Amino acid sequence: MTTYQNLMLYTKLAGFRLLVLANRFGCDSEFSRELHDRLVEGLEAAIARIQVIMELERSVFAGDDEFAAYQLEGECEIFGRFSINLLDDLEIDFDTHEYRINGGDWVNALMADYSGVDIDYPELVALTEAELGSLAPIINDITGEIGIAVYAARTVHAWSTGS
Repeated sequence: MTTYQNLMLYTKLAGFRLLVLANRFGCDSEFSRELHDRLVEGLEAAIARIQVIMELERSVFAGDDEFAAYQLEGECEIFGRFSINLLDDLEIDFDTHEYRINGGDWVNALMADYSGVDIDYPELVALTEAELGSLAPIINDITGEIGIAVYAARTVHAWSTGS
């Protein structure tokens, strides 16, 4: 990306951050306020990453650092995969049949009883637009205009839903 594109991206991210902060005042539940806070944190992380990229660009243009071009390439690649997670993060290790939620302890998904062995991994279920409330259009705009994926899903176990 060019310096101009990064500056425009920085401006859009900062604008969305302000929009989410202003929208937070209308929240009627603690859950909604928490979602807003997490989105603000994610946008701040994206802003910080863009600032690092812009600083590396300045170093490359000035010729101050011979490794800045490699760092810049890496930072741009990392930013290209950047996403914001508002609720649960689920990691599954299919080799060991374990999972963990939000970076917690690994849990064994194998269950055995008289009928045999079952493997029960939880699933991520996306929040509905009603659950997201006023954040739904903002999240859609962030994804559409900036290209940053925003995930809002909760972990659900199959046995807890009756499936």
